[in-house]
Amino acid sequence: MKKLLAAVVALGILAVAAVGGWFALGWYGGAEIDEETAFIVPSGATLTSVAGKLEEEGLIGSANGFLLRAKVLGSSDPIKAGEFLLTPGMSNAGVLDHLQHGEVIRRFVTIPEGTPSAIVHDILMAEPLLEGDIPVPEEGSVLPESYDFERGEERVAVLARMQRAMDEAIAELWPRRTDRTVAKTPEEAVTLASIVEKETGVPEERRMVAGLYSNRIRQGIFLQADPTIIYPITRGRPLGRRIRQSEIADINDYNTYQMAGLPAGPITNPGRASIEAVLNPAETDAIFMVADGSGGHEFNDTLQEHNEAVERWFALRRERGEM
Repeated sequence: MKKLLAAVVALGILAVAAVGGWFALGWYGGAEIDEETAFIVPSGATLTSVAGKLEEEGLIGSANGFLLRAKVLGSSDPIKAGEFLLTPGMSNAGVLDHLQHGEVIRRFVTIPEGTPSAIVHDILMAEPLLEGDIPVPEEGSVLPESYDFERGEERVAVLARMQRAMDEAIAELWPRRTDRTVAKTPEEAVTLASIVEKETGVPEERRMVAGLYSNRIRQGIFLQADPTIIYPITRGRPLGRRIRQSEIADINDYNTYQMAGLPAGPITNPGRASIEAVLNPAETDAIFMVADGSGGHEFNDTLQEHNEAVERWFALRRERGEM
């Protein structure tokens, strides 16, 4: 009897060990992942729903087995929402740990400073990992910046973040405006900033350009900003040719060669730095500027100085064979 009892006990121990080994192997052994696979955990997802999603996508053998082993052998830390990269040979234990503690894949879409809304629309519509349609946003409503997004996210949600970022920037910057700004409202600040953005690609010049245009507005001098001629023709897209005399003479709500003050609205989406420049423009008497041949501008206080600067610019262009 003793020998029989010992044999039964031994068999029981072996059975428990076998079951335990099988249970552990199902957790620490390889999952069903053959190649690098992106897996998305939706916001608010539970471990149960994630296990079901893993099974549906063929990344684990059994959702029930995964859940049981996770409760016995896994960590109780919460899983994170986002997109994760699962690698070949990753165990079920590794999958859970990665969803709890791993790095979420971050994807970005970038809107450069001075991007008009028509092109913001193009950029978002061209991103293949986003979904849904969007209208062309209102000009000046988007803050140029890099924005992260999730695979499969709605474009309208990403656009809303971009517009919310502009609202927040204005709310922050407007109360800090100086008495040198000519902007009477946040909307006027964005409109003038959009002209500053299009008139110079040199960051150090933004406050000077803003100061020059502020002087012109105070003195009732036409801004004569070329980008305001182009905007009603292309809605911000490149013109691709020289401006025609007929377009300079055209009377509309944007052409600052034919009207005093600001155009009807922004001509692009200005960056934060250009908005700051308009709200705190440089102290200057300059009312003229012309390209200096190095990518920047020469600023002048008088028409005579300006005409001399224009002659220097034309001479340089003739040397370069551009005229």
